[in-house]
Amino acid sequence: MLKSIYLFTMALFWFSIAVSQDNAAKSKKALAEFKAITAAMNAEFPEDKANTFRRSSFTDKQLQSYLSQHFQRLDLLPKIEGQHALKLNAYNYSGNWFLQIGFPRESIKCYDKFFKYYEGSKTALTATELVSLANKITYSYASLAKNLAEIGDLASAQKIHKDNIAYAEKNKDVYYPSALNNYGLYFYWYKKDLDSAAIYFNTAYEITKQNFTEHTIIGSIRDNIADLNLDKGRLRDALSLYEINFEFYKRAINENTLEKDYPRLISAGSQVVSTSAKLGDLGKAEKAFDELRIIVEGAKNAALGSASSTLGFLEAKEQLLFHSNKLAEAYQTTKTIRRFSDSLNRVAEKAEEIWRQELNDVTLDRVALNFEIDKLQTENKIKKQRSRLWISGLLSSVFIIILLFLFLSRRQRLINAKNEKLLAEHKFENSVLKVKQLNSEIESKKRDLTDFAISLTQNQDWIKDISTQFEQIKASQTSQKEELLMQLEHDIANKINYDDETKIFFERLAKLSDTFYKKLNAAFPNLSKNEINLCSLIRLKIESRSIATLQNITLASLNTSRYRLRKKLDLSEATDLDIFIQNL
Repeated sequence: MLKSIYLFTMALFWFSIAVSQDNAAKSKKALAEFKAITAAMNAEFPEDKANTFRRSSFTDKQLQSYLSQHFQRLDLLPKIEGQHALKLNAYNYSGNWFLQIGFPRESIKCYDKFFKYYEGSKTALTATELVSLANKITYSYASLAKNLAEIGDLASAQKIHKDNIAYAEKNKDVYYPSALNNYGLYFYWYKKDLDSAAIYFNTAYEITKQNFTEHTIIGSIRDNIADLNLDKGRLRDALSLYEINFEFYKRAINENTLEKDYPRLISAGSQVVSTSAKLGDLGKAEKAFDELRIIVEGAKNAALGSASSTLGFLEAKEQLLFHSNKLAEAYQTTKTIRRFSDSLNRVAEKAEEIWRQELNDVTLDRVALNFEIDKLQTENKIKKQRSRLWISGLLSSVFIIILLFLFLSRRQRLINAKNEKLLAEHKFENSVLKVKQLNSEIESKKRDLTDFAISLTQNQDWIKDISTQFEQIKASQTSQKEELLMQLEHDIANKINYDDETKIFFERLAKLSDTFYKKLNAAFPNLSKNEINLCSLIRLKIESRSIATLQNITLASLNTSRYRLRKKLDLSEATDLDIFIQNL
């Protein structure tokens, strides 16, 4: 039975091992494919390079290939077991890339997968992995909220902003004021609530002034507060902040690129020029513009500028010319701005169309591929289900056979136990009969001993008679002595066997009383042989006179022996000696 159970357990064990090994093999294959695709993507567009996140970096062919590889990687992630940090980084990177490229809905899907997987796996992450993910979590919160706001889901965006603030506040690092600043932008850009925006901007600014004075986040917050003042008509408040930022970005290094942030530097300088011109401080505006023109030329030569910073520079130039009453030049600059802006819009629209088309094509290809994969997976699943059903049926049959075997075995054991019980009862009944027979024999022996004791008593009496006859012979005349002697000789011949019979009596008594003797010796090991014989005779309920005769002592001597026996047995005066011995 135990062997059958062991075999069944081992069968289940090996079945589970086989399934586990199959899943492990698939996971290993998916991981290898993922790494190969990642290597191919990084060969042209490394994940840590800023160009990878710019549309202008991709040709049509590169775009199609990169998008396809991107989706292939995403499809492989659910098939990989473990590798939690790798999966989280992959989902986070995809969300960031789609965000920068301008596909908010695809970005939202990736960020949702990132946070869902993080919640399910964070207990399995190491302390180092959790620390390295902290900045990615806050950035993903902010990016997800921005994407949701872009597609019009402001309620969800607001919830994500609050979650981001709550998470960042625990760490007390630069991401906390960044989260507050992003929430302020939510009110500023999407809710048009300038007062609420000002509260969060100012709170973030106070924190950065105390703890992060050289981090570029302080420049972003100052710029937002300045824009807010500009919208409220507080131009001088705005100008002072733009001037601080212009000086700040001249020396500040971007924490991600480890280079000067020229687009922000040019933007800050452009704002100083425009705001100074609007306030009529043309000297300050011209000085800032000359400095800004040198910066723009340097950035253009080093290919560090951007289209938006160039446009900002032209708009600042237009404001300076307009407020300097150089209307003709201002008009020409306005036309340049319009042409440049229209050109940017056409390029952007064309790029958007190409990117959308490529995304749609890749998506369709992905849908078709997923359909084929689902079809194959369904067929494989059916085959596996049939195999598992067959194995389950086989195991179930084995299990039923084992149960049947156990049932029949138990039934047979019950029958055997019942037979053994009947046999034991039969043996017990036989034993009871034998005990009864032995008891009968014992009673018979007791009667024999009693008769034998009586006979011995009579022989003792006879000896006394012999003694009396001797006295009579001594006292008789000579003529009578011969007759009396003949009579005495005759009596002695009849009773000559007296001593032998007495010896035989006590031997029989010892055999009959063997158990009694053992019990008596165990309880009272200091008793003499005569005292043991006395106990045996008392146990047989022989009267005192007969006992005295058997032991060839007087009745007075017997009483003395009984007294000594009581002392050795340590009996109280209230205890009857005969009853005590008979109850042993």
